[in-house]
Amino acid sequence: MVRFPNILVAGTPGTGKSATAMAVASQLPQMSHVEIGALVRDKQLHDGWDDELQCYILDEDRICDELEETMERGGALVDFHGADLFPERWFDLVVVLRTDNGVLYPRLEKRGYSQRKLAENMEAEIMQVVLDEARGAYREEIVVELTSNDIEGLESNVARIVAWINEWCANEAATQRATTT
Repeated sequence: MVRFPNILVAGTPGTGKSATAMAVASQLPQMSHVEIGALVRDKQLHDGWDDELQCYILDEDRICDELEETMERGGALVDFHGADLFPERWFDLVVVLRTDNGVLYPRLEKRGYSQRKLAENMEAEIMQVVLDEARGAYREEIVVELTSNDIEGLESNVARIVAWINEWCANEAATQRATTT
């Protein structure tokens, strides 16, 4: 049986990570969407709440321990705002979503972010922090930058990721056949 690939969908908050991962999973039920924020909240994989930054203080070791079996099985679409938390061996593709500032700012405002949190996230997107993290943490050939400004971009990105998964699975199947004959 062919193992499905593990994919990290990363990007600054508001770039469409969850929408992209959910859309891919809806087209390929063999893939499971793992939203790290929800996992941290639901399984209490944190060391408390940071009032100033308005977010949980992540317990990175517990997060990785919690995900280990899922990642070994394959077929995980991991959705997280950072790229360097996880072991390199876990991912077959790393997608970094980027959004134009004029589109991202209103998205973050609608979430009710404080001025500080808005400024920090906008600066992170402008300085391509997540993309640089991904390029520093993973092999260059598995890191892909995709623009996510609107519904057409979302649909295009989902189609590209689904096509990549299908091609990856076909290559895996061919490799398995070649090694068993």
